[in-house]
Amino acid sequence: MILLSAPAFAQVEVKVFVGGAMTVPVKEAGAAFARSSGNTLVYVSDTTGALQKRLAAGEKADLVIVAAPAMDTLQKENRVVAGSRVDLARALIGVAVRAGAASPDLSTPETFKAALLKARSVSYVNPASGGTSGTYFEGLLQRMGIADAMKAKIVYRMQGSEVADAVAKGEAELGITFSSELQPNKGVKVAGTLPAAIQLPTIYSAAIATTAERGDAARAFLHTLAGAGARAAFTKAGLEPLGPAR
Repeated sequence: MILLSAPAFAQVEVKVFVGGAMTVPVKEAGAAFARSSGNTLVYVSDTTGALQKRLAAGEKADLVIVAAPAMDTLQKENRVVAGSRVDLARALIGVAVRAGAASPDLSTPETFKAALLKARSVSYVNPASGGTSGTYFEGLLQRMGIADAMKAKIVYRMQGSEVADAVAKGEAELGITFSSELQPNKGVKVAGTLPAAIQLPTIYSAAIATTAERGDAARAFLHTLAGAGARAAFTKAGLEPLGPAR
């Protein structure tokens, strides 16, 4: 009987925690990685805050992709492997309307404020879900002095993709979340991004989780995410790739 040797690298299942703003391009890059490596990628897509809570509760992951401030915290808590962090892309908060609708004037903070006050309804991620964009935007309404005027118009959703869906279905006139979460929905039009003076540029970072059971495969995927193919996926999603391609 002839015994066949096992392959040098067994095919494994890699669990990826990924923030909503990065989900679509990461999955696109992941499809190519899965084909070339034979590994299976299992995604847990949620808000950055929710993913932090899941890690704190003991849930295991191999690779974690979240907003940079959260990654800073995960590093301090030793929940990611030291030296494994890679800053992948920068996201901007966008404004969406239903496909075919007129775009609001986003040229200045004042015109954006006027558009909010004129809108029948505005959807964004509920800060209670731990979403970066929703937490920021709710604070922005306070700073703009229109929080009380907007209360009756708010259509909360738990993730950015759900904000886009609310706009596409006509449940909200305006949708406010990261552009990369709005763009994949064909039922909406991304009117633009928040004016620079009130924008929140957010870097998304990836690192190997200290609980990783498939660390080598996770590192290989992280290398892919820092490469040219993933950079193209980030750009396509309306994100700004960071760092040189490898």
